[in-house]
Amino acid sequence: MISETEIFRALQSVNPDRDGALTDRMKTPRRRAAVLCPLIRREGGLNVMLTLRSAHLKVHAGQISFPGGKIDPQDTSPLAAALREAEEEIGLSSDRVDILGALDPYDTSTGFVVTPFIGMIDAGFTPVPSEGEVAEVFEVPFDFLMNPDNHERIERMHQGRKRRYYQMTYGPYRIWGATAGMLRNLSDRLRFFDENDVRATG
Repeated sequence: MISETEIFRALQSVNPDRDGALTDRMKTPRRRAAVLCPLIRREGGLNVMLTLRSAHLKVHAGQISFPGGKIDPQDTSPLAAALREAEEEIGLSSDRVDILGALDPYDTSTGFVVTPFIGMIDAGFTPVPSEGEVAEVFEVPFDFLMNPDNHERIERMHQGRKRRYYQMTYGPYRIWGATAGMLRNLSDRLRFFDENDVRATG
């Protein structure tokens, strides 16, 4: 079972080279966004809180995502944007979040560079989904999402180009695309840290 301390230490470690991370190969302009990956302590261990986007939205309708969105001019930082969006989307105020760290920016196929923040949230928090934007808020065990055995690699043709992405299926929920990619990057970071920690102490 992965602990908050292990996550915090892994997020401070040297970043391995991962699929989906922002690289110097990216040459086209990107819009900036930020998301919050909320972790909540339950009796059986850590859970990740995710949102199901409303089916009528113009962009990413019906998809599973983290709370978050575009960085607005009034946002003082990417973290400020992620926390603002989390409050707007699920009613999570910033004083109920303890930020453990951030992953490297994630380059999406839709033209965004997303900074994902990882944060522990108050166990007593009850989400209030934004009407018209969030259809459902649900939780998935963190250990399930971090297990590479649950990461399915998908290849599809889209607009004449081959797209590759990860998919994680938990019950009725299909987590894929950028959200799955960011979870995969966190899983990679934890494994990378664990392997280096073992070598350092061995």
